Amino acid sequence: MSGRADLAHAEDWIRAHVEPMGPIETAHDRPWATVLRVPVADGVVWFKACAPVQAFEPRLTAELSARYPDRVAEVLGYDEERAWLLLGDAGTPIGAFGNPPGTWLMVLPLYAEMQRGEAAHTQDHLAHGVPDLRVATLPARYDDLVGRELPLEREEIDRLRAFAPRFAELCDELVARDVSETVQHDDLHMSNVYAQGEQLRVLDWGDSSISHPFVSLVVTFRFLEEVTKLPPGDPWFARLRDAYLEPYGRGLEGAFALSMRVGAVAHAIAWLRQRDHLGSRWCRCYFETRGTSKGVSGRRVGSRDNGGRSARLGVQPHPSRARQGRPRAASGDEAPSRPGRRVRPRGGARPILLPSRGARDPTPRLRDSRGCR
Repeated sequence: MSGRADLAHAEDWIRAHVEPMGPIETAHDRPWATVLRVPVADGVVWFKACAPVQAFEPRLTAELSARYPDRVAEVLGYDEERAWLLLGDAGTPIGAFGNPPGTWLMVLPLYAEMQRGEAAHTQDHLAHGVPDLRVATLPARYDDLVGRELPLEREEIDRLRAFAPRFAELCDELVARDVSETVQHDDLHMSNVYAQGEQLRVLDWGDSSISHPFVSLVVTFRFLEEVTKLPPGDPWFARLRDAYLEPYGRGLEGAFALSMRVGAVAHAIAWLRQRDHLGSRWCRCYFETRGTSKGVSGRRVGSRDNGGRSARLGVQPHPSRARQGRPRAASGDEAPSRPGRRVRPRGGARPILLPSRGARDPTPRLRDSRGCR
């Protein structure tokens, strides 16, 4: 919201849809969205005003809610032109319960079924502004990423640029697996899945794109590893993968593994859009690489080697914002808790990085940064 006039117009619009039973309060105000808490007779509803970078979110959410009312928050109203959205309360983010993998065992098949259904609406979503991150577009986007001015040493930049042909090969391999591209949430973690009784809903679709469906789980699995502390190779990961893939059928484990590698890069590429929107006043960006040829020599590609340089592509908050808390809002526009700390639904970290791993095949792996989202 840009000022008092916009807030007054928003409140008028809200009152046209529901009858507030108390003061309308700002839950949070960020460059990408403003969320208002609206008390009503039977609880609370949530108003969200999206910035231009996420202007597609209200319509996308409304479309998904209409087709999957038991899996997406109830949409009480939306204004596509002004990028406004009014949502029913969806309960409590599952991060409040410790991000249990057993809950994801229920969420992921439901989410996969949504993705399969939305494949038929891909062109419509693209026409209405959902970002295009289809796998065939990623090599050119990667070239754009590494061609930018980056705060890296020359050797690191050269290594990332040298990885471009291999990344293009990985993308070609993934396209050849012939899995229909569709809506992928790209922020599918414990603060964007809400529980209300036995109902589980996915919220906050503002980071979504049209891409390979399986890459959604890059973020999900990272949070299970770094927040829930599941060790690499824990049987839960295979169990959750299989539950997610069940709606797609058998024999896709190889495609899934490949999508997780490509998806780590795609996630960083997607964040260029957010970074450019936020600008230097609100955050600074940094880009480091993980792994050196010595640090991973002798290890298989994709092994969890911790040698080499720790690195990330991310955002840091402006000092005036760095210590601001973030009230929980059932709009789903929640930043995840910082990995490695006690889980609670608050603002803080943001999964937005692009590390490299190895000289010949530096498969990126996500880490967290102290973020401004």
